[in-house]
Amino acid sequence: MEEELLKLERAFADAIIKNDLKSIGRIVADDWIIVDPNGEIVDRTRFFEVIKSGALTHDIMESGDFRVRVYGESAVVTAITSTKGKFMGQEFSTRERATDAFVKRDGRWQCVLTHLTRFAEK
Repeated sequence: MEEELLKLERAFADAIIKNDLKSIGRIVADDWIIVDPNGEIVDRTRFFEVIKSGALTHDIMESGDFRVRVYGESAVVTAITSTKGKFMGQEFSTRERATDAFVKRDGRWQCVLTHLTRFAEK
């Protein structure tokens, strides 16, 4: 199960770089939300609108230091993720601790929550 979840994490990063909403939609649940580094909640619909509009693009999304914990039909994956891209025409780069919560539904894993914590600049 651990490898299956890591495969989903890699597929998600690839889909984000490609702005591939169909692939992203297979990985995240309909009720998926992101808790961003500012504590704001972004739901799937809003996130998909931003991706579809082209307002948010990613050139790089790389993760490492994965930790996977499986609890029956639920799992938690943490990683350190670095990204580079553009939001509303402005370049950005981040380094964050990402936590994804997965639930197994109808025999497949779906991400239901992503929580991002930005590392303070030193």
